[in-house]
Amino acid sequence: MIRIAMMVIKLFLKVPYYLYRIDRSGKAEPFDLEKGFSWCKYATIKANRAGKVKIESSGMENLPSENGFVLFPNHQGLYDVLAFLESCPVPFSFIVKKEVKNIILLKQVIAATGSIAIDREDIRQSMTVIQTITEEVQKGRNFLIFAEGTRSKEGNKLLDFKGGSFKSAVKAKCPIVPCALIDAFKPFDENSIKAVTVKLKYLKPLYYEEYKNMKTTEIASEVKNRIEMAILEELEKSN
Repeated sequence: MIRIAMMVIKLFLKVPYYLYRIDRSGKAEPFDLEKGFSWCKYATIKANRAGKVKIESSGMENLPSENGFVLFPNHQGLYDVLAFLESCPVPFSFIVKKEVKNIILLKQVIAATGSIAIDREDIRQSMTVIQTITEEVQKGRNFLIFAEGTRSKEGNKLLDFKGGSFKSAVKAKCPIVPCALIDAFKPFDENSIKAVTVKLKYLKPLYYEEYKNMKTTEIASEVKNRIEMAILEELEKSN
């Protein structure tokens, strides 16, 4: 968490303004996702510069030309969403566990991006969230979902992807975009303020015609395999 402290200290005079703008965006009537997302992106870019975090993103040409898709990355740590907020060229909402929904700043970002908290212990609430995501994706909204359910604590190694995480995408018949995060655990999970580079690769999407006859567990396995291969290729380049 030492890097977070450095970010706050360096941006001490600006943090209240960023928080104010993000908070206002989340409370605006009518809700404007593009405006809220743009303020979150702006603040994220400033925070990354202050925290000496560089994002190297590639594969943006793989993003569907039309909105209404779901990003499925591996989950490495608390920093992950910030990598997407800086690099993703189109607005998206994300899914978070209910335990973190009231944390200062994260609470405001959740509201400004129209993101949703899920209670994994409450089956009824989880089903409601799945249906909400399905309907919003069909309307042209993009989502980011961590299919591992929880962050891996083994660096660039992945946990199993949960089939249930793909139910909304399948019901919406939308493009599924695998995303490979490399070294995203380093900014916040390592006790260091040395400059660090996080890599984010947007991989080729799976379209409904490709996965319509697959079980969600099979889709999960395919997405995981694609991400693992992309991470392995990237790590081999670095060696």
